[in-house]
Amino acid sequence: MRTSNFASPQELNLAFAERIARLLNEGIATRGKASLVVSGGRTPQGMFAQLSQQDLDWSKVVVSLADERWVDSSDESSNEKMVREHLLQNKAQAATFIGLKNPAQRAQDGVDDCVAAIAQMPLPIDVLILGMGEDGHTASLFPCSAQISQGLDLNYPKPYLAVQPTTAPHWRMSLSLAALLNSRHVFLHLTGEGKKAVLDKALAGTDEFEMPIRAVLNRADVELVWAP
Repeated sequence: MRTSNFASPQELNLAFAERIARLLNEGIATRGKASLVVSGGRTPQGMFAQLSQQDLDWSKVVVSLADERWVDSSDESSNEKMVREHLLQNKAQAATFIGLKNPAQRAQDGVDDCVAAIAQMPLPIDVLILGMGEDGHTASLFPCSAQISQGLDLNYPKPYLAVQPTTAPHWRMSLSLAALLNSRHVFLHLTGEGKKAVLDKALAGTDEFEMPIRAVLNRADVELVWAP
């Protein structure tokens, strides 16, 4: 794992946004389009605001989510709502967004529509930005869920699976480990000493079912982007 440390979240947000923009520009120049898959939560919001103002041909960028709570897109806990409010603004309004929540009442019944939607995205993913929970989950690959074996199975046949964590509300839709690994550039974006301690614990152990972030760290060239 490579590490980029910054003195403050504000310094991180600008530098990371500029780095992502360069990578997306490279993807556009090389392949005509570029793909960006992001995570939810509060951590990336400031960086998204900076990224939304970067100069690139956003009309050639496809944005989607690593995971989503199975709630309406107007719900305060919706990752789509957060991304629309913080990233798909300013210049980034021109990007194509592929949401995960669809009309299916149950997440389990919405998997196939999500699989069809990802077919619109340039693959491999150009830039994947992951977060990490206090329990070591990433995307919605929760150690507590009954679906974690499927999610970490590299032979699982679909890029998405429905997940029900027992330690957090809502069914979720999540990219599988294999789908996450199908990325050219993988970043783990963390802030605060608490998350750094969780990461240190993850790096010190080997059980991927205990802390699923280990499954990504063990198989991908991950760059940690961190600020206290």
